[in-house]
Amino acid sequence: MDAKNTHGLPISYFREISAWLQSSILKQDELLELIINSATRMMAAKASSLLLLDEKSKKLFFKVATGEKGSEVRQFQIGMGEGIVGYVAQTGEPLIIPDVSLDPRWDKRISEHTGFKTRSIACVPMKVDDRVIGVVELIDKEDGTSFTQEDIKMLLSIADLASRAIHNAREMDHFKRENRDLREELSSKYKIVGDSKGIKTVIFDALKVANSKTTTLILGESGTGKELLARLIHQAGHRKSMPLIVLNCAALPETLLEDELFGHEKGSFTGAIGKKVGKFELADDGTLFLDEIAEMSPGMQAKLLRVLQEGVFYRIGGTEPISVDVRIIAATNRDLAKEIAREKFREDLFYRLNVVQLQIPPLRDRRDDIPLLANYFLDMFRVETGLPNPGMSKEAMDKMIKYNWPGNIRELRNAIERAVVMGNRHEIMPEDLPIGSHEIEQPGLE
Repeated sequence: MDAKNTHGLPISYFREISAWLQSSILKQDELLELIINSATRMMAAKASSLLLLDEKSKKLFFKVATGEKGSEVRQFQIGMGEGIVGYVAQTGEPLIIPDVSLDPRWDKRISEHTGFKTRSIACVPMKVDDRVIGVVELIDKEDGTSFTQEDIKMLLSIADLASRAIHNAREMDHFKRENRDLREELSSKYKIVGDSKGIKTVIFDALKVANSKTTTLILGESGTGKELLARLIHQAGHRKSMPLIVLNCAALPETLLEDELFGHEKGSFTGAIGKKVGKFELADDGTLFLDEIAEMSPGMQAKLLRVLQEGVFYRIGGTEPISVDVRIIAATNRDLAKEIAREKFREDLFYRLNVVQLQIPPLRDRRDDIPLLANYFLDMFRVETGLPNPGMSKEAMDKMIKYNWPGNIRELRNAIERAVVMGNRHEIMPEDLPIGSHEIEQPGLE
């Protein structure tokens, strides 16, 4: 005889369910079929059903229906409070009906339609957090006997398994939708807009390098979109499901930058009350984007070079080497050749980082993209602010096209945002744009 667990169910039943779960955990319909079919055989019933509650219509629909009339039964829907299953769904209480013909709650529409003569029913609610989401019912025992309280106890355990399966599947569906929505939001937020030859070439080269682990150096003036390009490389490659960790090297002094990159052990210095995981570890199997790499001190450059050469690092105060699989993308707005000549940047580190170099053109060299970018930001800020969509006057567009944009796309973005919020609600005019004369000296790389 098969051993039973604390719920009164045979251990073999749980083994069967567990084996299936391990093979296809996300296929809800097949899992529910397995649970109910196995329970029907185990409890020797002639037929069984699993009905789920639709929250909007407040009707129960058949998700699983076994027995010789199962396919016909699936066509029906039952309202809350209708029949025995509707009563159980409404009250949340299990029921045993030894003879349905003697029970006033019995709704015989389905039996009359299918020709299946039902005698007895055991029906229990399916719950998640005390909220009824459906019911499970067994119909007629094979040996002609009535269902018992022991059967109800076992059926409640089966309903609990089914409820968990549904809850998990719904949670996973919700997670997938949120993840998809987030990816779409990020894709829109970090979209590289442009149709000029220069930007197309950069994007083409970025996509070519995306699926490799090749260290990439992105050059460009401030505001040209270096981080956007790094995100494009990450999202287009096989590491896209793993973290992209961003660190601005100009934002921290040397001691804090080392701590951010490598982390520290508990007690390694005053105030180190616990272990801290650094950006290298956080980016394991993903991408580490080091922005403003030229702002690193000589000491930090040496430490970074050592990690790139040896493939391992140590937390501050640590003695155990840590190895990670990280793709490095670095960026700077400086002319690194000049920085090397001034002995401000290590030549050996430059060669380590400069395996593939991508140069983003400044906005003044891709003026054909200005209308595209302006309209893109116009739509974006209209959605964000909920304000009416203003048009762009020809005079305002001409002013933007002629302007040299020393702050590049970042400056354009800010100008459009201010014009949307503070300008004429119907049409953006030249005076709405917070930009100066277009006759500005063209800056080069710093």
